Amino acid sequence: MSVASRIVVIGVGNEFRHDDGVGWAVIACLRERARHRPLPPGTALETCDGDPGRLLALWESAALAVVVDAAQSDPPRPGRVHRLALDGTPPGPTATSSHGLGLGEAVELSRVLGRLPGRLVVYAVEGASHALGRGLSAPVAACVETVADAVEADVAGQVTGHATGGGRP
Repeated sequence: MSVASRIVVIGVGNEFRHDDGVGWAVIACLRERARHRPLPPGTALETCDGDPGRLLALWESAALAVVVDAAQSDPPRPGRVHRLALDGTPPGPTATSSHGLGLGEAVELSRVLGRLPGRLVVYAVEGASHALGRGLSAPVAACVETVADAVEADVAGQVTGHATGGGRP
């Protein structure tokens, strides 16, 4: 697959901080599905701790980058999913990353450095707990399959040339 058509799906988070592991859980779900229903050739499934430098390296030169991350919102609604298609403008304050440096800052840094992917789609999943410990809360665990479906729709839309707007979880 050429660099111009490369697709990367990145699960951001920390599986040892409860709902902050939702990005990794979606990647695990997609990897399991790919054993029986492969994604398009050259599609990379990656995990990242949210470090902006690592994110930039993972999505640089991609035609499509899909990021799944935990979010905090006020008031919180655990399991609610926000889908943002970014054109280089950092996301607004409605949902913020659960990491110290937000995804919006990583997007802005990437834009300034000229390293944004062709398309960037973010799925931000509101969590109930980001405290130390393993396992997702029930409302967040319940949305993993739905988010994986939406990511697959985004990837399929990129390959066919029909941006789908995702499977709106």
